[in-house]
Amino acid sequence: DEPPKPTLALEYTYGRRAKGHNIPKDIAHFWELGGGTSLLDLISIPITSDTLRTFSIVLVLDLSKPNDLWPTMENLLHATKLHVDKVVMKLGKKNAKAVSEMRQKIWSNMQKDHPDRELIDPFPIPLVIIGSKYDIFQDFDSEKRKVICKTLRFVAHYYGASLMFTSKSEALLLKIRGVINQLAFGIDKSKSTCVDQNKPLFITAGLDSLSQIGSPPVPDNDIGKLHAHSPMELWKKVYEKLFPPKSTNTLKDVRDPARDPQYAESEVDEMRIQKD
Repeated sequence: DEPPKPTLALEYTYGRRAKGHNIPKDIAHFWELGGGTSLLDLISIPITSDTLRTFSIVLVLDLSKPNDLWPTMENLLHATKLHVDKVVMKLGKKNAKAVSEMRQKIWSNMQKDHPDRELIDPFPIPLVIIGSKYDIFQDFDSEKRKVICKTLRFVAHYYGASLMFTSKSEALLLKIRGVINQLAFGIDKSKSTCVDQNKPLFITAGLDSLSQIGSPPVPDNDIGKLHAHSPMELWKKVYEKLFPPKSTNTLKDVRDPARDPQYAESEVDEMRIQKD
């Protein structure tokens, strides 16, 4: 129950898994980006043409702050996709076969006869969207929960991503562990699915469908008033109608770690003052 420390910039850790006696352990590298959407440039450090083929993205969204949820998700996914697309192009020039294998792998999550194949645009590398703080979210009004659940299901399905909610509960953490194991070490995917908005969602990539998700939750007479060029934009407008985004400038929120008293280094700080 220790209070979690906020991630500072880009943190690194790793996980190891034994395969068997006298066989080298598998190693997974974890890079965690902190600071919300203010430090997006740092994604270029872990995502390179060398790492791309074994890379997965896990996007963690705070369910207890629904007003920040859409802008956070949109900015992070947009910036990451732009960077990944650049790296894919660079890799494609050197190794076209690797790029086509990556594409096939992403599409293989979805059955060949899935009715939504033409309507979605999967993320170029495996993506998992995690809604955290489910313990706070479950006390929300049911109408709000419904909008958040349906919207996240649409976004996850559109990007060919898995979606799951988590909190400090042991059972939910075990499920997330399973998903991380699957991404990092290729262990079998869980086939269990939960789409009930009164329970924590758990949907493996490719197992949802637009017909199950349904249309955006707006009264029919309002849907014509929302001018949207794409389904994604329509969902965004419906979502932001109920949860208008609060902060337009996320950069203001970030405190400069160099001025944080817990990192004070008198000699370094004096040199820094001289330099400034």
